[in-house]
Amino acid sequence: MTDERTRALSDVLDQLESSAHGESIAVQEIVDKLGRKSFASLMLTFSLISTSPASAIPGVTAMVGVIVFVLVVQMVIGRKSVWLPGFVMHRQLSTQKLCKGIGWLRKPVRFVERFLRPRLQFLLHRPWFFLPLLLILGLTLFMPFMEVIPTSGSIASAVIALFAAGLLTRDGGLVLAAMLLLLAVPVAVWHFGFGA
Repeated sequence: MTDERTRALSDVLDQLESSAHGESIAVQEIVDKLGRKSFASLMLTFSLISTSPASAIPGVTAMVGVIVFVLVVQMVIGRKSVWLPGFVMHRQLSTQKLCKGIGWLRKPVRFVERFLRPRLQFLLHRPWFFLPLLLILGLTLFMPFMEVIPTSGSIASAVIALFAAGLLTRDGGLVLAAMLLLLAVPVAVWHFGFGA
């Protein structure tokens, strides 16, 4: 297992942090920095933003849901480069909150990287690959409604982050873990949204 492989997630955070400047940053700048062919990196980046304290920014969970939905649809149809609608690309994020979120994520990301390795790679190939893609697609449809239910949006984003990290590091074990964590989303929605 090479050092390049084990630092894959940290490298995404490094790229994201290097793109932060001024008081705010547009989604388009993040996409351009990570590259329009980096579906997994972009999915990981935006889901991590929504998992971190930066998710406190109003509308972030809904925005991440829209971005991931569009990315997954393009992956399903086999598109080679990323397209996102203009209203998403022009959305501004606070660089202060973004950098705070990146700093918060570094320690858990470094911890997780120690256990990553290529495995269960059949889950990353068709037809098996369609199952997690379709489950993630379904999850994104509910993310705009999770804005009003504490914790549920962060759990949904963590599921997507695990899935994207599995793609990025060719670790089918993470993809499987993401599918298992997905079961916690309806539990969280029920508990925090409808529980006593």
